[in-house]
Amino acid sequence: MSKKIVIALGGNALGNSPEEQIELVKDTAKSIVGLAKEGDQIIIGHGNGPQIGMINLAMEYASKGDFNSPYMPFPECCAMSQGYIGYHLQQAIVNELKKQNLDKTCTTIVTQIIVDKDDKAFLNPTKPIGSFYSKEESEKIAKEKGYDFVEDSGRGYRRVVASPKPVEIVESKVLKMISSVDNIVITVGGGGVPVIQTENGLEGISAVIDKDWSSAKVALELDADILLILTAVEKVSINFNKPDQKELDSMTIDEVNKYTDEGHFAKGSMLPKVEACKTFVEGSSKKDAIAIITSLSKATDALKGETGTIVKKS
Repeated sequence: MSKKIVIALGGNALGNSPEEQIELVKDTAKSIVGLAKEGDQIIIGHGNGPQIGMINLAMEYASKGDFNSPYMPFPECCAMSQGYIGYHLQQAIVNELKKQNLDKTCTTIVTQIIVDKDDKAFLNPTKPIGSFYSKEESEKIAKEKGYDFVEDSGRGYRRVVASPKPVEIVESKVLKMISSVDNIVITVGGGGVPVIQTENGLEGISAVIDKDWSSAKVALELDADILLILTAVEKVSINFNKPDQKELDSMTIDEVNKYTDEGHFAKGSMLPKVEACKTFVEGSSKKDAIAIITSLSKATDALKGETGTIVKKS
């Protein structure tokens, strides 16, 4: 029996340049089309941390000096990242569909997500974007530009921006319509363009919504069977990078709460993935709805129950 699967693809898996991304998404497309070949309905969300950081930095640089380029606000940079990542992904997927003689197509929806302007996240930026820097480099940039930086899982220092929770998907009706006719749909790119509701309508705001949270929102609205979060590791671990590190085959909601309270999952890294899984599984109307966290290369095996960490109700 076919399943409806929402895939959350990490932005770090897409490379640090357009050229690198074009090559990397070819393998991504093979994995995604492999799932579609099984008859499953596929909806894809993706991150944009490295990409939006690159775009924002380039646009900021171009707006200064003698370039005479207009300043580009952060929400517009998010929309740009949706467009060019979506373009690369859907092109690679369409090419792979043709290679495998599958009568399906793929499209990208530039997606807006309404957030609460009073979300406490705006008081405490936590979402890493852009490149990794040494401590000295990050301190210099912070002094020059007023950016906030944090140490990111032992890999260096990255700029952080606010990461409010998604409240409503503006293009929800369009998403439901297009996905219902068995297209592969790319949506909530980079978590979606964050917007707030004002007296004059929707208005973009400087933030990045975590793509795992937005993908969970999509999975709930589409009544998906599975939320599949693809990241750099095959399984979730507790006591990560410690002598007693332990990989988890599965977690119940109660176990997710326990491990989270004990501080096993890093903010800006594994924590939002685990919390997004919990939100989907808890909120789903389907008793057998599950979420899975694994690596891109193990996606097919994880859906067969052979690897990955499964989050289930009980």
